[in-house]
Amino acid sequence: MITFLARRLTTSAIVVLISSFLMYFLVAIAVDPLSVLRSSTMPSAAKQQQIAHLTAQLHLDEPVIVRYFDWLKGAAGCTYGMCDLGTNWRTHEAVTSMLSGAVVTTLQLVLVATVLAVVIGAAIGIVSALRQYSGFDYSITFMSFLMYSLPVFWVAVMMKSFLAIDFNDFIQNGGQFSAVWIIGVALVTGLAVGAACGGGRGRILRIGAITALAVGALMVYANLTEFFVTPSSGGPLDLLRVLVFSVAIAFGITALSTGLRNRKALYSALTVAGIGAALYYPMLYFWNAVPASWPIVLLLGVVAMLVGIGVGFAWGGTERSRSARTAAITAFFVAGMLFLDRLAQTWYDYAHSSWVHGRPIATSGDSTPNLGGSYWMHTTDLLTHILLPSITLVLVSMASYTRYVRASTLEVLNQDYIRTARAKGLTERTVIMRHAFRNALLPLASVVPVDILFVLGGALITETVFGWSGMGNLFVTALHENVLDAAMGYLLIVAVLAPLANIVADLLYAVLDPRIRVDA
Repeated sequence: MITFLARRLTTSAIVVLISSFLMYFLVAIAVDPLSVLRSSTMPSAAKQQQIAHLTAQLHLDEPVIVRYFDWLKGAAGCTYGMCDLGTNWRTHEAVTSMLSGAVVTTLQLVLVATVLAVVIGAAIGIVSALRQYSGFDYSITFMSFLMYSLPVFWVAVMMKSFLAIDFNDFIQNGGQFSAVWIIGVALVTGLAVGAACGGGRGRILRIGAITALAVGALMVYANLTEFFVTPSSGGPLDLLRVLVFSVAIAFGITALSTGLRNRKALYSALTVAGIGAALYYPMLYFWNAVPASWPIVLLLGVVAMLVGIGVGFAWGGTERSRSARTAAITAFFVAGMLFLDRLAQTWYDYAHSSWVHGRPIATSGDSTPNLGGSYWMHTTDLLTHILLPSITLVLVSMASYTRYVRASTLEVLNQDYIRTARAKGLTERTVIMRHAFRNALLPLASVVPVDILFVLGGALITETVFGWSGMGNLFVTALHENVLDAAMGYLLIVAVLAPLANIVADLLYAVLDPRIRVDA
């Protein structure tokens, strides 16, 4: 392992060194800081004086290779905490400061979107493989190719039109679904869920009808309670909703984790759901007494999972670890639902504040300027700004993950050990979740790390369309304003992340597949 890492890090360092020189040379040719002065209408003497001053300041009279090694000397300091990537000669701001802000913005924008795309894409891909050559499979295949081929900027514009402008109009008009919308959405959802569950025609129609009725009932409930105007007020009805969804989460997690026949795991999950509902009002009092912050929220999430583990072991059974795992996952989602409910209680105040003017879904920027209020107000603001670009990235990215996982699952399902597991009499859930699922995700181990680490380079088109000041926007602005150091700071991060992502992918693949040896 040590030999492998040393060899890969050495070759990666050489690649970064060579690529940084080539990029510096090309960017130095592409940008011209003196272009604005040359086209200026100021007097000739003053123009020549400013040209000479800027030439001396940026060392433009020196050969490119000399300037590169001067830049490299400062960049090499990043390895021991003395990073100097130059300054923006227009604003006199350090490039390291510009990059730190841009990286945080890009992380907020694309990291969560990438994780969601992987999870949703993998789930849809597996279901599509299990329903091979069905109407659901053909529909997913068509939608995957369609979303994969659509330009990102076009999807972004559609998101602005339908999920921002139209949705804001919908809220301003009272947030009421029409009868046509209720019937249409219920039928489409029921058809999709019934086809995904598969089985005979009777089973598909039965599941589809139940799903359609449930969706229709939820939409009617949203109309009666004006959910989109005031999602939660902390009342008894909101507590009942939390309880119902907590129980549904407990059944769903148990069905996927151990199966509903494992009563100890089911009771553990239901106990956690009951604890979450019982803590509904105490947590509201807690948030009123304690100033909320992200560290406290994350700490409470960890505590919730630890409580879930304790509940699982307390219920015991022949396989306590499975009960603990099921209860911990259930606790995580129940705690997340309590967090979202508290956040929803801020929705009305946020949407009707003097900064938002009744149109809460933002179409541009990463925050509302001069927004006041509490942690809950600012978190709501962050979510409303990140919603559209995240959905855009998820729709475009998950199409490729769906195709990867579908192909991998079909290959795994034809393996001999899957036939052996079925011949032993194992349930289909056990065969899929414990044997096929894990091995079907192996190809993603070589794709996902590269995607996740590489997105730190910025979603250039998405950031431009939605006005986010992330890494991609920083690079475009640097080229437009002829700022060499800022452009090179961006390119350096991308050059370092590319080989690092491949190393992580190799190590992860070796951990997941014992047949792979990185030191071979």
